[in-house]
Amino acid sequence: MPRKIGVVLKGYPRLSETFIAQELLALERAGLTLNLISLRHPTDKKRHPVHEEIKAPVNYLPEYLHQEPLRVLRGWWRARKLPGYKRVRRIWLQDLKRDLTRNRVRRFGQALVLAAELESDIEWLYGHFIHTPGSVTRYAAQMHGLPFSFSAHAKDIWTSPDWELNEKLNDARWTATCTAGGANHLKSLADSDDAVALIYHGLDLSRFDPTPVESSGRTGGKDAPIELVTVGRAVEKKGLDTLIEALSKLPLDLHWRWTHIGGGPLLSKLKTQVETLNLQEKVAFRGALPQVEVLETYRRSDLFVLPCRIAADGDRDGLPNVIVEAESQGLPCISTPISGIPELIDDGVNGLLVPPDDPGALAGAIEQLSRDPQLRHQFGRAGQERVERDFNAANEIKALLALFGEAPVTIPS
Repeated sequence: MPRKIGVVLKGYPRLSETFIAQELLALERAGLTLNLISLRHPTDKKRHPVHEEIKAPVNYLPEYLHQEPLRVLRGWWRARKLPGYKRVRRIWLQDLKRDLTRNRVRRFGQALVLAAELESDIEWLYGHFIHTPGSVTRYAAQMHGLPFSFSAHAKDIWTSPDWELNEKLNDARWTATCTAGGANHLKSLADSDDAVALIYHGLDLSRFDPTPVESSGRTGGKDAPIELVTVGRAVEKKGLDTLIEALSKLPLDLHWRWTHIGGGPLLSKLKTQVETLNLQEKVAFRGALPQVEVLETYRRSDLFVLPCRIAADGDRDGLPNVIVEAESQGLPCISTPISGIPELIDDGVNGLLVPPDDPGALAGAIEQLSRDPQLRHQFGRAGQERVERDFNAANEIKALLALFGEAPVTIPS
């Protein structure tokens, strides 16, 4: 069992990746020493409380090679003396022939710096996620002859070429993924089923305390509008444009307010859509928020809505952690049967699933639950029970520690 692990991250800290921060903290509490290696500097102005509790130091690699040319040159000069350098260089050149992009060059340059600067007592490299961070992890680890592993989640699975996934899965000690659909896809590409482990993301229930489920009793009257909430980046796969169109189709006698939490490149376009449909008086875009404020919003809302879709480039969610969070608070959820979402939401039992890109069906689901506080209460309690049973972070960390080679230990709850 390694006592010191280098964790390679695309960016750190990130408000949209609380599940990673939670995992890092749990690994530290289990006795592992971590060093965090980030490919990018943070862009979020705020941090979650969990980030303040993580003790691991962070080393930022050159985000773009031209920004730190001397550091990259020193990295190459030192890394070329490592035992695995020539083999890794051959692997990278093969990768570059199949993917002639600047990003592929940047991955190798970052790996050179990481390999050259890696602390001598690090015994394992672990990459979140299997695409770009996975390449940097693989190159650097093989230069040193270290064991390495990956996590794989959503975009990194579905937008990476099969040849690359095959080679990474076969070279790594293991790859952990968070949905059955993702696990099955990766297993179909690996030479052995043992290369892939299914581990659901769990919640730290000490932070997301499952409070007693109480329906507001609101039914969308003029003086008590239904409070809808969505948490997620404004990107194509979240289906937020479909949600806005669905809101415009709700009956005039159903009063509602919708709060969106999250940043993202499509935010301006979504705001324009809201104004075009004359919904701005009922919609609040709050941007990215720390976990405490997100939790407060869950608790004062009536419905969580996230109509995920498969994007044009194949990108899709795995099982959005925000749905697990919302259900932990007894908040009934409406989503779509994409990827791992049906592994949490059982349609008609603890939420509703509608077809993606169908604003009419989505509007119907919102209206149904808005007018029925008893059904919201029923779904909310069932969802909360499911999270407490199957999505507890303690179970996740025990499984992860077993992959690293240690027998199950007692994890602080």
